[in-house]
Amino acid sequence: MSEQNSSGFPFTELSGGEGLDIDAIFGGASSAGAPGDVNPFEAALAQQAVPAPQAQEQPQPVPQAQAQTAESVQPVRPTPAPAPAAAPVVPAVQPPLDIDPLTAAVAEQEAKAEQKTVKSLFEKAPVFAYGSAREDITDPGMTFEELRIAKADDFPELGEGKKVSWTVEYGKTTKPITDPKGTTIAAIKKEIELSKPFLDALKKAKDKNPDCLVKPRVTAQSKGIATYKGVFTSLEEARASDKAICTIPASDGRVYELRKNELGEFIVPKDSVIDLGSVRAGFTPALPLVPIGVLAQIISFFRCYMSGGEQFEAMAHILWDKREERFVVHIPEQTVTKAHIDAELSRDDFPEDRYLHYIDIHSHNSMAAKFSPVDDEDERATRIYIVVGRLDKFFPDIAVRMSCGGAYLDLPPGCVLEGFGALFPQEWRSNVKPLSRIAPPALRPLTEQPEAHSRFWRMGK
Repeated sequence: MSEQNSSGFPFTELSGGEGLDIDAIFGGASSAGAPGDVNPFEAALAQQAVPAPQAQEQPQPVPQAQAQTAESVQPVRPTPAPAPAAAPVVPAVQPPLDIDPLTAAVAEQEAKAEQKTVKSLFEKAPVFAYGSAREDITDPGMTFEELRIAKADDFPELGEGKKVSWTVEYGKTTKPITDPKGTTIAAIKKEIELSKPFLDALKKAKDKNPDCLVKPRVTAQSKGIATYKGVFTSLEEARASDKAICTIPASDGRVYELRKNELGEFIVPKDSVIDLGSVRAGFTPALPLVPIGVLAQIISFFRCYMSGGEQFEAMAHILWDKREERFVVHIPEQTVTKAHIDAELSRDDFPEDRYLHYIDIHSHNSMAAKFSPVDDEDERATRIYIVVGRLDKFFPDIAVRMSCGGAYLDLPPGCVLEGFGALFPQEWRSNVKPLSRIAPPALRPLTEQPEAHSRFWRMGK
C-alpha cells in the first residue's frame, strides 16, 4: 500500500501505472499542478467562479475498464452551483381571506333551520277562522265556495254565497279572493308561500310558523235596512242624508222616526222600530255565584248591630281574588246610624290589580229591603248592590240590583247568590207519590261527593 498523504487530499494517492485516468474521472486537471495532485473540490469552486458557457460540451465517453474502476472508487462529485433565485411575483390583488369555520357552521345551521321551517310551514293545514271558531281545513283542495257550503249549517249567515267574501291572512300577507268558485284554498296558500314578499316578511318576523287563516265575511244581510231607510245618531245627520225614512235615537231615551217628502219633514216617536235589533236589559255574570256560606257570615255580622235597644246599619264589600279565584269579604272602616252609613272606601290591603270590587252589600236592620234615595245617590259605580232588610225575621229579605253607569235594574237574587241546595236522603222522595200527571223535577246525582250517590240527591234546576 502507498503511504498516507499528508496534503489533505481525502483519497489515497494512486500511481499512473495502475490504469486510472484521473482527468477522465474528475473532468480534467488544473494547469497549476500535476494531474495526480488536483483537488476536485477546488476545481469545483473554480468552475463556479467562471460563467457557464452558452452551449455545454457533450461529455467524452469513458472506456469500459476505466468506468468500472471509477465506479468502484465512488468519488464525491462536486455540487453544481445553484441557479440565482428568481424575484417573487406579487399578485395585483390579494386573495380573499378564509371564512371563519365557526361562522360558516352557524350560517349552515341557520340555512338548514330556515329550510326546515319553510318545509314544515308548507305542510301545515290552512285554518278556517270565523268569529271565535277555528278549525284546520283537512281538504285544502276544495274551493272557497265549497267551504262556505260545508260551513253554512253551523253558520246560517254564510248561506248565500253572493253575500260572503273571502280573504286569506298568512303572516303579514292578506289576499282577497276574487273567484271563490274557481279558486282552491291550496292554490292560494301555495301562491302566497312562493311569493317574495311573504318569504322576506317571514325572515324578519318573530313568528316563523304562522297560521294560514281562511276568513269569510258577510258583506250583506238578507234582513237589512232598505236603501231608502237609514239609522242616524243625530237629527242633523238624518236631514243631510238622502234617505226618505230615518231612525234617530234621542236624548230622552226614545227613538224617533223622520220621514221626508215634498211636503216637508214628519217626526214621530216610535215604540217599536223593526230596523233595530232587539236588546234586553240584564246582567250576565262572569264570576261564580257567591257561596251561601259567605252570605250567611255577612248576615250574622249585620245582626250583631241589632242587639240591645238600638239598631244600626252596616256595610260589607265582596271582592273577587283573581289570583286565588275565590271571594273575599272586606269590612271597610265606617261610622253608622240606624239609617245612614259613612264608609271609607280606600282598600290599601286589596290592590285593584288583584281584587275585583264585585258587590256592595249593606243592611237595613229591621226595615224593609228597599233601596233608598240615599242609596241611589251613592251607588253609581257599575257593579252589583245588595240590601238586606228585616233582619229581625228568621229569614231576612234580600233585594239585588245592578248599576250600569248610574242606571239601575233590579235583579233576582239567584243571579249572583248561591241559593239553598242542602242534601237530603233519597228515600224521602220515594215516600212521596204525586198524583199530578206532570213528572216531578229530575234528580241529578251529587257528583262532588261520590260516597253519597246511593243515598243523597240534590234538586235539579
